[in-house]
Amino acid sequence: MKKTLEDILVRLSPLTVAVSGGVDSMTLAAAAHRLSGRDGVNMVHAASPAVPPEATQRVRDWAVRENWDLQVVDAGEFADANYRSNPVNRCFFCKGNLYGTIARYSSRQIVSGANVDDLGEYRPGLDAARDHGVRHPYVEAGMDKDDVRQLARGLGLGDVAELASSPCLSSRVETSIRIEPETLGFIHSVETFLAEKLRPRTVRCRVRSSGVVVELDAASLQSLTVADRTVLETSIMSFLPLNLAGKSVAFAPYRNGSAFLRTGTS
Repeated sequence: MKKTLEDILVRLSPLTVAVSGGVDSMTLAAAAHRLSGRDGVNMVHAASPAVPPEATQRVRDWAVRENWDLQVVDAGEFADANYRSNPVNRCFFCKGNLYGTIARYSSRQIVSGANVDDLGEYRPGLDAARDHGVRHPYVEAGMDKDDVRQLARGLGLGDVAELASSPCLSSRVETSIRIEPETLGFIHSVETFLAEKLRPRTVRCRVRSSGVVVELDAASLQSLTVADRTVLETSIMSFLPLNLAGKSVAFAPYRNGSAFLRTGTS
């Protein structure tokens, strides 16, 4: 553990870690708990249709393994019309609901797994964090994603250290298209199906106004024949829920954040 991170965690203790199930927050939770124990740190995880069920299960499993003080909550974002309308700053409303809920369960300092790489992107969720007084120990320690993975390996977190970056499922829905649980379930089913079928490095199922677009890393996309695409498109269409009935399916190269439209138009 970087000494500066250790110093920061000690200074902020007692604290509450917002744990999503990804490498950043899982590693922060493990580091803080091993440093301060149950008396100095507790974890809160928000279960939601926007969170893949395997992420929630990962948090639960590690909580048992590491003896974390864990609370699994409903952050209530699906009752928030602002979040559901999927505006350009949707993440602000998501994180605002999350941190507001955590604050009702804990009076401790809330910390997140944001790292310095996150500062180079448009992240309205960081505005919500600021409004709720949330601290970011990795940022304060000057740690990027590679540093976090190195820390996870040093802590012996196994597969957690190698988890691919995977924003919430709502990030796959094009700006201004309403966020529906059924849509997110479809996205997760398609991504799980393709991950098992193709073993791609990256897969994202985007729901756009023009249709469903499956984005794959270049190597995986290039390996698909015309016949392969036809078979996969048919399989993907079988997952379509009623609210997406009639949507076409296409494949495209992966582009980070491509469902996010700054203009707010579709």
